[in-house]
Amino acid sequence: MDDLQINYPEDLPVSGRRDEILEAIGNHQVVIIAGATGSGKTTQIPKMCLELGRKSIAHTQPRRIAARAVAERIAEELKVELGSLVGYQVRFTDKVSAETKVKVMTDGILLNAMQRHRNLEQYDTIIIDEAHERSLNIDFLLGYLKQLLPKRPDLKVIVTSATIDPESFSRHFGDAPIIEVSGRTYPIEVRYRPTAREAHDDTDPDEETTASDYIDGIIKALKELEAEAEGDTLVFLSGESEIRDAQEAIEGGITAGTLKKGTEVLPLYGRLSADEQHRVFQPSKMVGLRRRVILATNVAETSLTIPNIKYVIDAGTARISRYSPKAKVQRLPIEAISQASANQRAGRSGRTSPGVVIRLYAEDDFDARPEFTDPEILRTNLASVILQAANLGLGDITEFPFIQPPDARGVKDGLGLLAELGAVQDAKGKSVRLTQIGKSLARLPIEPRFARMLLEAKEQDLVREVMIIVAGLTIQDPRERPLAKRPQADEAHARFADPTSDFLSLLNLWNYIEEQQQKLSSSAFRRLCKKEFLNYLRVREWQDLIRQLRSVAKPLGIVGGNPKIDPDGIHKALLSGLLSQIGLRQLSDKKASDQAKNKDAPKAKGPGEYLGSNGKKFVIFPGSTLAKKGPAALMSAELVETSRLFARMNAAIDPAWAEKLAGDLCKRSYSEPHWEKSQGSVVAYERVMLFGVPIVVSRRMQYSRIDAELCRELFVRHALVGGEWDVKAPFDRANRTLMKQLEAEANRARKPQHSPDEEDAYRFYLSRIPAEVFSTRTFEGWWKKAKHETPNLLTMTREDLLGAQIAAPDEHEHPTEWLHNGQQLKLRYRFDPSAVDDGVSVDLPLPILAAINPDEFEWLVPGMRVELVTELIRSLPKAIRKNVVPATDWANKALAVMPAEPQGNIRVVLAKVLQQLSGIKVTADDFDLSKLPNSLKMTYRPMDAAGRPLGLGTDLSALQAKLAESGRGAVAQVVEKVNSPIERDGLTSWDFDVLERSIESKHGSNVVRAFPALVVGKAGEGVNIRIFSTESEQARHHIRGVVALVRAAIASPAKYVESHLSQPEKLAIAGLPYGSFGAFIDDVIDAVSERELRKIEPAGLIFSRAEFEKVRDAVSAIIVEQAFEVAALVTKIAGAAREATKAISSVNGFDFLSVLSAEKAHIAELLQPKFVSDAGLERLGRILVYVQAIKMRIEKMVDNPSRDRIAAQEFDQALGLYVFAGGTLPLASTAPEKLISTRWLLEEFRVSLFAQSLGTAESVSVQRIKKALG
Repeated sequence: MDDLQINYPEDLPVSGRRDEILEAIGNHQVVIIAGATGSGKTTQIPKMCLELGRKSIAHTQPRRIAARAVAERIAEELKVELGSLVGYQVRFTDKVSAETKVKVMTDGILLNAMQRHRNLEQYDTIIIDEAHERSLNIDFLLGYLKQLLPKRPDLKVIVTSATIDPESFSRHFGDAPIIEVSGRTYPIEVRYRPTAREAHDDTDPDEETTASDYIDGIIKALKELEAEAEGDTLVFLSGESEIRDAQEAIEGGITAGTLKKGTEVLPLYGRLSADEQHRVFQPSKMVGLRRRVILATNVAETSLTIPNIKYVIDAGTARISRYSPKAKVQRLPIEAISQASANQRAGRSGRTSPGVVIRLYAEDDFDARPEFTDPEILRTNLASVILQAANLGLGDITEFPFIQPPDARGVKDGLGLLAELGAVQDAKGKSVRLTQIGKSLARLPIEPRFARMLLEAKEQDLVREVMIIVAGLTIQDPRERPLAKRPQADEAHARFADPTSDFLSLLNLWNYIEEQQQKLSSSAFRRLCKKEFLNYLRVREWQDLIRQLRSVAKPLGIVGGNPKIDPDGIHKALLSGLLSQIGLRQLSDKKASDQAKNKDAPKAKGPGEYLGSNGKKFVIFPGSTLAKKGPAALMSAELVETSRLFARMNAAIDPAWAEKLAGDLCKRSYSEPHWEKSQGSVVAYERVMLFGVPIVVSRRMQYSRIDAELCRELFVRHALVGGEWDVKAPFDRANRTLMKQLEAEANRARKPQHSPDEEDAYRFYLSRIPAEVFSTRTFEGWWKKAKHETPNLLTMTREDLLGAQIAAPDEHEHPTEWLHNGQQLKLRYRFDPSAVDDGVSVDLPLPILAAINPDEFEWLVPGMRVELVTELIRSLPKAIRKNVVPATDWANKALAVMPAEPQGNIRVVLAKVLQQLSGIKVTADDFDLSKLPNSLKMTYRPMDAAGRPLGLGTDLSALQAKLAESGRGAVAQVVEKVNSPIERDGLTSWDFDVLERSIESKHGSNVVRAFPALVVGKAGEGVNIRIFSTESEQARHHIRGVVALVRAAIASPAKYVESHLSQPEKLAIAGLPYGSFGAFIDDVIDAVSERELRKIEPAGLIFSRAEFEKVRDAVSAIIVEQAFEVAALVTKIAGAAREATKAISSVNGFDFLSVLSAEKAHIAELLQPKFVSDAGLERLGRILVYVQAIKMRIEKMVDNPSRDRIAAQEFDQALGLYVFAGGTLPLASTAPEKLISTRWLLEEFRVSLFAQSLGTAESVSVQRIKKALG
């Protein structure tokens, strides 16, 4: 120290205040020294401290480059080697020794030192330089030092600042003394030249590009300055794009001659290469240079001193980094600068001579601007500060003595970020307690997000790769894009681009650099970097940073390994620090999530918009490799807001990765819990949200860990009650059988309240199943033990479900079987008013279906009879019903008289009884069956041999008709199982002795009666033997079959008869609907055969050979004679038909058209093919009358149309009754006897109405026809 010579340059203003400063430092613990840039305070104050005998001086700088430059300058002035008496330490670079007394460092280094030495006992003097910049670190240091000073009375603190509000520092340290030192400046003339936009007061500082608004102003200002003395001009603009626009405009103006030649235009901003930045400090090589125009951002305000600047043009804006608590992002908007910044800019013009400043805004605008730029603590995320404060045990951050307390929202967001990183235990508590992760983060001197990535990299075993990326994110991008060679630079850098990740692009670049550096010499590597547009110094900084990161991370066990290829692992590690910077492409949640999971899914075209945390939306920055084909989900290292919110450093991810990393930060919701038989458990869909982003949209999961009680209830309801499981337990089968039995009993009694439902079973099981049983697996584990201790625990009894008070149903009242003609038929019961089979239904085996008579079944079972009779009484016409009320009482009276077992038709019996009891005439037709509900009608269920239902309905006749052929086949099958085959085909003669009239066969518990018959086959196929299930079907078919066999057994006399007929007779017969004369004779044989057959057996049913031969012989004896008689009669009929047709044709009148058409069709109906045998010989003569009646009607109709209409209406009434009963014209060959007789009654009725003079064969009227139809 004795040899140390300390000198102070006399031209520095601070040197003139040396004595005052020394006295103040000696007498006060804290001194504030305020001086403009150039006053010498930065380099001379440390020397003064040495002069005062201070042994260990910490001298902080806000920037690394300044720390090194200041250390070099002080060492040079003290004539000592750098690293000895004077040294420096910046991020990961430490050039100090045991001799060092003045240690220049960044403020972050001093902050880091506090972690190991809480009282900073290694220093006796601390100089906080450039405090006016109010960076986050400076504010934190000043607050910490205020708390520390009472504990360290020996400590001296010197705060140096520009002349920007030094009083705030004085107040912070208890009115510490302020020494102001003037700067070296010359007079500055300020001129205000507002632009057109400014003049119109239409500013919008959030626009992406604002320079274009000032270009005209800049051009005008440069022209104005051309009249001044020569000197360089510094133009302040807000950003890189604005500078490019202005440069193009100015150079265009020079080329066009608007501005003078000999002007060199140079840009200056952070992303320029070092060489391009240094051009502003070096002499120009331009021939004929007269002046320079430097276009710069706000980096030129204080950090740099550019030589020969005489003029300043100030656009008045800058991009100010500002944290948005609402959007939770760091924004970089364009803002109007403060008055202090404007004055700093203006001061650049008065360094070496008087200067001129042209402000491109109005003076009143300047006066309205804030005095100072907001301190960084008010416009940035406070996570790092809170982390360090918590690590130092400083308690509640809101109570920390900042010069200007941070905004409460900023503190909240800082805590939120630490919570996101898993660094704090309770982000909402008063005191911040660090987790183990938080303590580790505090030991890493890098931004907390990046530190978290390194910690996760250790877990993923990818420390090398992640450390390279983290270091690359920390420094300025080494990839340069010089203006003149931007396409070439982009092409060179494209080799490293990874289409899915900007982070992997950075890693690819590092791997390339590492590979080339190993191959090439140092100078060759430098040349390579220059050729491939890589900034060598930034590459070196990257390498140094990684080396230092390895050093500081090693104590935490974070050690790099060999190179690995694991993109997913790398991105998971990076994601740990970027949980709140995930974005989903704006599709539907599910589509975006599905795309993110399925890497093979087609990617959406174009950048698109992304939904980020807390509802913010952003787009991919155009410079990102992901910009052209945006992935479904991404994470971004940097969200910056300019004109829009841009994601600058991105990678495609699976958002589900974040779930494990985020832990309790995830908000989970569950939907649609439901039982799944295949899983044997309750499954739900889980939705996982992280900061409002759906990272898992719909994931199936076991719901038991969320709500075991609900799972237990659903297990009981669906598995045990509903049977939706694969366990086949004996108790389950027994319980279901019991439930069905009790349900059947309740249906039989029509008391649904006595039927146990699912709720009864649910309550039974729920009361016995323990809480820990909620799935098939847990049930099996529990039941395996429980069934040995209590075997019947889960076996239901009648009393368990219904209680002891409900008795079993009476078997007599509601039997399960019906005995019908010795047949045992199964009864079923159902209570469902909407069903067809509501009430009681009977199963009818198909073979006996046709033989069933409905009368007996209409009585229903005894237990339903009171209700049935009551409803029948209520269906009576009012005139009758009013005499038998109340209906229930009369029903009981009637049933007391009626037989206990069904006898006949219940309506007939009931009508007779009611008439006897009331004295009022009641008939069966008075009851209106349509008013009865289905439950009071027997439902019939035909069943096939396999027990399958073939139909269902209350109309037995309809079912019998529908299943007639199937029933016949079933009967034949039953009969032929017991007897030898009976059915035969193709008979042409009676070649058997006797055909059984009926056959009885046993079918299960029932007896099946069958009725064989001869059936006419298809044309040319002879006669078949078929078995029918009813006598009526037998009767319909058998007579026709016998007649066909008789015809086959007789030689046809057709030729003989035809040869002996007159020509008019032949012509008449030829005009009839027969295919040939032979067909006509065959029809005559059929008619004669049926007549002779009925003489022997009125019903026409003969079954022995002897009877058949008797009929055959009788027909053979008389057929020729009968043929001539019939021929003569049909000749008359044909003639009458011609006359009737002629009469129809003679009438011309539209009013008669319908009658004429109807009568024409009537002739065709009467003279249809085989009309001789269809009518029969006894009725054939009446056919002539019916045809003659047609002619007579036509003639009378013309004379008296109104009378004809009246008669026609009466006939239509009769015809309607016939059709309603199932009759058709012409009549079907299988029609029942009542329809056949009614059909001819209708013809007689026509005669009585339209041709009374012809006379009828019998009395006829509408009432007689109705009676004939039954």
